[in-house]
Amino acid sequence: MKTLDKKIEILSLLPEEIAEFIPNEPSFHTVQIFEWLHAKRIKSFGEMTNLSKPLRAQLEDLFYIPQAEVVERLISKSDDTEKFLLKLGDAYVESVRMSYNHGDSVCISTQAGCKMGCTFCASAGNFQRNLTAGEYCSQVYNAGIVSSIVIMGCGEPLDNFASTFRFIELMTHPAGSNTSKRNITLSTCGIVPKIYQLAKYRLKITLAISLHAPTDDVRRELMPIAKKYSIKELIAACRHYAAITGRRITFEYALMKGINDSPAQARDLAKLVQGMPCHVNIIPMNETTKSGLSPTLPKGIRAFADILIENGINTTLRRSLGASINAACGQLRAHHEAKT
Repeated sequence: MKTLDKKIEILSLLPEEIAEFIPNEPSFHTVQIFEWLHAKRIKSFGEMTNLSKPLRAQLEDLFYIPQAEVVERLISKSDDTEKFLLKLGDAYVESVRMSYNHGDSVCISTQAGCKMGCTFCASAGNFQRNLTAGEYCSQVYNAGIVSSIVIMGCGEPLDNFASTFRFIELMTHPAGSNTSKRNITLSTCGIVPKIYQLAKYRLKITLAISLHAPTDDVRRELMPIAKKYSIKELIAACRHYAAITGRRITFEYALMKGINDSPAQARDLAKLVQGMPCHVNIIPMNETTKSGLSPTLPKGIRAFADILIENGINTTLRRSLGASINAACGQLRAHHEAKT
C-alpha cells in the first residue's frame, strides 16, 4: 500500500478496506466515498458534498487521491487518437485513448519503464517502479468515458500482478465504474507461472499474448522472456487458461520485415495455435528509431493473414492508429527524458 507523507492512497482501496480506517462511520458512507472516487471520479475530498465536513476533513488527514498530471497531450489528425504523457508522483507514464466504431478504448501503463527488454518495444528498459492500482485508475479517469480498457501500455502487467488484479477488482466493482470484465484486455509477454495464477481466478477478461514468433529461435531474439519460458510452455499455459476460463486467447503478432513475416512462419503459427479457442491479431508494427526494425509492407501483411485464414485460424488485422503521434508505447516518455 503506497503512502505519501504518511497518508494512504485511497484510490487502490475497496469499500471494506476504506471502512477499516473510519470504523465509527456507517457502512453506507464507505460506499458513498467509493462512488465519489470511482463512479463520479472526483479529484478532491471537498467535492464529496453528501458527506459531513468533519468526515471530509478526516479523509483529507488519512488519505490522498493520486492524480494523473498531463505533461503532454498529442492528437492524431487522421484518426483522433489521443496520447498522454502523464506524471504520477515521481513517475512518467503513457496512456492512449483510441476511437473505434464500437466505442472508445483506453490503453494504460502498469509500470514506469519495463524490465522485459523486448527489442521492438519503445518502453523497454529504464524501469523505475511499479504503479499502484489507483494509478492505473487515474489513467482511465484522465481519458474520460470509455467502453473498454486495454492493459497494454508501458510495462508488463503480470510482473505487477497484485496491482493489476486489484485494478480489475476496482474497475468492475458495482459501486464504481462497473466495467464489464469482458471489456478488459490484459496483454502479457508471457510470464508462464503468472498465467496459471491468473487462470485460478476464472476472470472473464480477455488475455492477450504478445507472441510475435512461432519458433523459439526467433522469439528469443525478439523477447528475452522467451529464454526463460519456451513457446511449448507458453502455449500449454494458454491452452490451460482457455480451458479453465472459457475465454479465447488473443495472440498479438507484430509483423517485422524479414524477421517473422515469411509464409513458412505463417504456416508454423497456424499449426502452433490449431485447436485452441483463439484468434491472431496481426499488428502493423509502429516503427521506432530505438529498435532499428522495419514493419512489413501492407502486401506482406495481407499475405501472412491470408495463410492463417486458409488454415482455419480466426485472424484480424489491427487498424494502425496514431502513427503521426509516436503511438508506440514508450516513445513519448523517452523523448521527454531525452529533453530533461
